[in-house]
Amino acid sequence: MDLSAKQLALILNGKVEGDENVMVSTYSKIEEGKPGTISFLSNMKYEHYIYNTDASIVLVNEDFVPKEPVKATLVRVKDAYMALATLLKMVEENLKNVKKGVDKTARVAKSAKIGKDCYIGPFVYIGDNVVIGDKTQIYSHCAINDNAIIGCNNILYNSVVVYHHCAIGNNCIIHATSVIGADGFGFAKDENGAYVKMPQSGNVIIGDNVEIGASTTIDRGSMGPTQIKNGVKLDNQIQIAHNVEIGENTAMAACSGVAGSAKIGKNCIIAGKVGIVGHLSIADNTTIAADSNVTSTIKEPGQVMHGTPLMPLVKSRKALVAYRNLPELQQTVLELEKKVKELEAKLQ
Repeated sequence: MDLSAKQLALILNGKVEGDENVMVSTYSKIEEGKPGTISFLSNMKYEHYIYNTDASIVLVNEDFVPKEPVKATLVRVKDAYMALATLLKMVEENLKNVKKGVDKTARVAKSAKIGKDCYIGPFVYIGDNVVIGDKTQIYSHCAINDNAIIGCNNILYNSVVVYHHCAIGNNCIIHATSVIGADGFGFAKDENGAYVKMPQSGNVIIGDNVEIGASTTIDRGSMGPTQIKNGVKLDNQIQIAHNVEIGENTAMAACSGVAGSAKIGKNCIIAGKVGIVGHLSIADNTTIAADSNVTSTIKEPGQVMHGTPLMPLVKSRKALVAYRNLPELQQTVLELEKKVKELEAKLQ
């Protein structure tokens, strides 16, 4: 990447403030800026770095007002973070080595239908009646089982497993060792108290533009599908149980888990290490802060929630302050009890 500030402004629909001819060839963090690099400022807690950074160009929001002189050339854009994402994606596309063809070690069933310009890597297994759309890339040791459907322009990284009858839309990325469509955790006890496995006859349906992190597992429905709607982003090591529904453009961070038949709305943010109990609903535009447990339905959209038990974030912070002061509060109560007893003794 060799671009001038002027070229960057054209690409990102921004405005240059400074030397429009200064060139950059790579990226740097704003606190580690070096000449010839581009950085960005979107979180204002890092603002102090911009006044001393050696980065040649810094992407900033349109409304950024510097408090001191800035030696770097600024490119003002509507959203600096999104502008950086756009730039990174553009560079990645230019550098990408798009692979095509079927490796000789892959095992592809005769009844499978493989689209145009696909890549099927070493030791991949493609089962009976599988359909794979154009330009999809399936890397080594993946297994796509019978009757699965995978759309166009997807990337399945190494050792991904897609179980039978599951369906994946278009423009999805599934990272290494993730499992789509394993049996849901369904058992019943017989008269002797032994667990009997319940058949898991549903599947998993994943929409378009979904990204699933490494080692994430999405179980098939016991009856009917587990549904991951368009635009959902799942981090690494997430567990999605049978018949869960995750609404469009919801993002979930690592190590979170969702129990069976829970329904999560659109545009929600689920932070890391969140547990969600089964058979409940979470309203659209809800944010659940990290390390929380959701044990009841959230009906009102747009709330920011935290804690165990779950409560609005402001209330949770107040509760946390009170909890931290419990030893002092306990001592105060004990002292008050002692004084009350002394007063009662004097009155007798």
